[in-house]
Amino acid sequence: MNLDRAVLAFAGAMVLLSLTLAHFHSPLWLWFTAFIGLNMLQASVTGFCPAAIVFRKLGVPSGCAFK
Repeated sequence: MNLDRAVLAFAGAMVLLSLTLAHFHSPLWLWFTAFIGLNMLQASVTGFCPAAIVFRKLGVPSGCAFK
């Protein structure tokens, strides 16, 4: 798995987790979903992604999007 796929998988898992928490616990968890979406949007524009930095330090091989 390369860095791009790891970031996408992590973002997808966080969205599903926040939606599950919103459904079963509190609708305020939807703010977390919005934060994830905004982070993905700014990463697509700027190329800066904190999750990519963490995964790179963990040794995940680089992909095309986050070099």
